[in-house]
Amino acid sequence: MISTNDVKPGMALDLPEGLFQIIDYQHVKPGKGKAFVRMKLRNLQGGAVVDRTFRADENVPRAIIDRSDFQYLYRDDMGYHFMNTVTYEQLAVPIDIIAEDADYISDGMVIRLSLYDGNPIGVELPASVELKVIHAEPGVKGDRVSGATKQVTLETNLKIQVPLFIEEEDVVKVDTRTRTYITRAS
Repeated sequence: MISTNDVKPGMALDLPEGLFQIIDYQHVKPGKGKAFVRMKLRNLQGGAVVDRTFRADENVPRAIIDRSDFQYLYRDDMGYHFMNTVTYEQLAVPIDIIAEDADYISDGMVIRLSLYDGNPIGVELPASVELKVIHAEPGVKGDRVSGATKQVTLETNLKIQVPLFIEEEDVVKVDTRTRTYITRAS
């Protein structure tokens, strides 16, 4: 349990409605009446953002989220399988937790998983990843307009727009937040 006076953004709370992360909070002392704390919370399972109000100095249950590095091994009907890089323990993560982040996970990649009571609740990808181009249409000679792009397919079947000089077998760096091309990797 933690007092609402001691909370900080980023902390996780285990409320009856589910597991929530504090995005923002505000301690309010009105002219009349008792002080209260207004919090903006994100549901860690669904992603919905809600506003909740608590009395000042009210105790709320704090959730301890463990974040560990895991290496991606393979995917099957049970989900995505990862191995802890320290203990070598394997863990199956359901497909719905990975969701569209699967477009950036390639064989052998190390990512950070968030665990609560030993169960995976989320994935933290790096800001950018390097992926190999498996399909690219050739650039047309003379079509060298500044800023021209073409669509390519990456090894994870993600399709992005890249400059015309990118060819098959090239490795490109992709921004995981905006799903865009950054640069060609060496």
